Amino acid sequence: MSDKVLIHVENLEKHYKGGEIHALDGVSMDIHQGEVVVIIGPSGSGKSTLLRSLNLLELPTSGVIQVDGQNIMDPKANINKHRQKMGMVFQHFNLFPNMTILENMTIAPMKLLKKSREEAEAMAMELLERVNLADRANAYPKQLSGGQKQRIAIVRAMCMEPEILLFDEPTSALDPEMVGEVLEVMKELAKGGMTMAVVTHEMGFAREVADRVVFMADGQILEEGSPEEIFEHPKNERLQGFLSKIL
Repeated sequence: MSDKVLIHVENLEKHYKGGEIHALDGVSMDIHQGEVVVIIGPSGSGKSTLLRSLNLLELPTSGVIQVDGQNIMDPKANINKHRQKMGMVFQHFNLFPNMTILENMTIAPMKLLKKSREEAEAMAMELLERVNLADRANAYPKQLSGGQKQRIAIVRAMCMEPEILLFDEPTSALDPEMVGEVLEVMKELAKGGMTMAVVTHEMGFAREVADRVVFMADGQILEEGSPEEIFEHPKNERLQGFLSKIL
């Protein structure tokens, strides 16, 4: 992990219903290059809202989000350019059902990065090899298991050569026996130095892979620290209560 701050979030607010609901309530955090930040907390705590705000899939009410030193909340910012720096992996794989796996992986690099078909396909096949799915290149999404689809969704995001990967509960829609194969791919990415922000209920993954764990409740960050600090020596009462229910 380097000292370079890749994402800087300052006093982020997200209100709904004319300000009645504060989904984000003054959130500030930095994510460094090469860091794996895992965000945990109860349902409705603002975790996914925060993650989706980082590439403006959710438009915050106020605050600052800087990516690589650029304020992406500035109306003049080229948000599409910034989104190319951030791959996003959702709960539901969002693969195009009418395209083969290879087509799913090459369409964005060819359109947005202007790669040739040969370049895009070579990179896609290399990534498919890494997740042991090269033999499925010409299959369609419906022919794959949930775990396979999610591994494809991850390497599809990698095809855009992002600086950071955002994961929004990537294993929550999977059958339990498929969770491990997806977490394994994420662990490999972390080992390779990929900057990652991960919203998850997988506490084992948070313990093993996170550089930093962030606990959110009621739209606020209530505690953050190393996995050891968060899981072995939690200070915040809400965090203690949360962990007692799930561990």
